[in-house]
Amino acid sequence: MSAAAEPRTLPLADAPRLQVLRGGRIQRRVRDMYTTELIWDLLRQTLQNLRRNKLRSFLTLFGIAWGIASLVMMSALSDGFRDGQRKNMAQIGDNLVFNWGGTTELQAGGKRAGRYIRLNRADVDLIRAQCPAVGTVAAETKTEQVPAHSATNAGRFLTLGVTPEYLELRNLPVEKGRTISAADVREERRVAVLGASVRKQLFEKKPVPLGETVYLRNYPYEVIGVMSEKDQNSSYDGWDNDKILVPEPALLRDAPERSDYYTEGRVNCIIYRPVSTGRWAEAEAEVKAALGKVKDFDPHDESALETWDMIKDAEEFDSIFDAGEIFLAVVALVTLSLGGIGVMNTMMMAVRERTNEIGLKKAVGATKGRITLEFFLEGIILALLAGVVGLVLVYLLALGVDWLVGIVKVSMFSGLPIHWNVLALATVALGLVAVCSSLPPARRAAELTPVEALRFER
Repeated sequence: MSAAAEPRTLPLADAPRLQVLRGGRIQRRVRDMYTTELIWDLLRQTLQNLRRNKLRSFLTLFGIAWGIASLVMMSALSDGFRDGQRKNMAQIGDNLVFNWGGTTELQAGGKRAGRYIRLNRADVDLIRAQCPAVGTVAAETKTEQVPAHSATNAGRFLTLGVTPEYLELRNLPVEKGRTISAADVREERRVAVLGASVRKQLFEKKPVPLGETVYLRNYPYEVIGVMSEKDQNSSYDGWDNDKILVPEPALLRDAPERSDYYTEGRVNCIIYRPVSTGRWAEAEAEVKAALGKVKDFDPHDESALETWDMIKDAEEFDSIFDAGEIFLAVVALVTLSLGGIGVMNTMMMAVRERTNEIGLKKAVGATKGRITLEFFLEGIILALLAGVVGLVLVYLLALGVDWLVGIVKVSMFSGLPIHWNVLALATVALGLVAVCSSLPPARRAAELTPVEALRFER
C-alpha cells in the first residue's frame, strides 16, 4: 500500500481547540461563526442590490428616510411651538388666575342682578384664610401715567405697588441691584425698581443707575434695581419693560390711582396660584364661594367676576397642539407606509432577479426557512438603514434650527426638541413597516420550487 493511500492520523498538537472546547461549547462556536457569516453575507448582498439598482434604491431609501424623519420632525415642530407658547406665557407668571370685579347676571342674596362687584384688600385676606386650595394670593395695586423724572429726562409710566407675595406670583426678575423686600413694604420706604425701557429713558447714559434718585409725583425715590429686559408679545396691562415697581404702601400714600381707592381699600385685581395645577378647579370654586358669600352673588354666576385663567388657557393650547400633532403623525405614518411599499417592491424585484440563485440554493439543500430568513433579514436591513439615515438627517436639522433660534431669538418658538418617547414611537413604527414590507417577498422566495426557479428566464 502506498503512503498516499494510508490514512493520516491527526496529532494532538494540530487540534488544541478540540481538546479544550468540548460538547456544547464546540457547537456554540460553530453556530456563532455561522451567524456572523450569515449577517455579513446579507449586508454584502444588500449593498450589492443597492449598487445594482441605484435609482430604485435611492427612491426606496428616500421614502423610508423621509417618512421616519417626518414622524420625528412633526412631533418636534409641535413641541417647539408648544414650549414657545409656554415660555411666552411664563413672562407674566406660572399657573396664575386673575380676578377682576364684574357685573352680576343672576339674582342672589335678595339683591337684583346687574350689580357691579368691587374687590378690596379684605378679600385677599379672606381668600388666604378660607381657600386651602389656593397656594399664594396677592392684590394688584397700580397707577397709570405716573409722572416721573430724573436729573436728565422725564416721562409717564405705569407704576405698580408690590408686595413679596405679588413678586412671588408675577415674573418680574431684577437683573441689577435688588428687588423690593418685605422690610421695604413694612417700613413704607421710597425705593423703586425700574423696567428696562424706563431706565433707558430716565438714565440713558447710566446702565446701572443704582443709588440714583427718581421723582414720582415729585416724591424722591431711590433706585435700588433694574429689571431684566423682556421680549414679550402678550400682556394684560402693558409691557413690563415700561413699568416702575415701588412698595405698595408707598404708592398708596404718594400716588394712588384715586383717593377713594385708598380710603375704601379697593384693588385693581386679585391674583392667585393654586397649590397645584391638579387643584385649579377646586381653587376657583373656593374663591368664588368665599367672595360670593361676603358680596352676595351666586358662585355659579360667570359674570360676577372677570377671570383670566392661565391654567385653563394652557390646557386649551395643549389640546390644540395635541390634535395638530396627532394629525401630523398620521400624515408621517402614511408617508412611512409608502416607503415600506417601496421596500417591498424592491425586495420583490430582488426575488425576481435572483430566482435562479434561489433554485440553486434549494437544489443543494437550502430549506424554506433558510430562504425566508435570508430575504426577510435583507429587507429588514434595507428598511433599518433608511430609518437610520432619516434619524440622522432630522437630528442634524434640529441642531441647525436650534442654533438659528438661539441667534435670532424667535418668539413663540423654542426650536425642535427631540424626545425619547418620540424616538421610541418612530423605532416601533419603523420596525413594523420593515417587518410588513419584508415578509411577503421572503415568503414568495421560499415558495419557489428548485425546478421552477432553475428554469426561470428573465
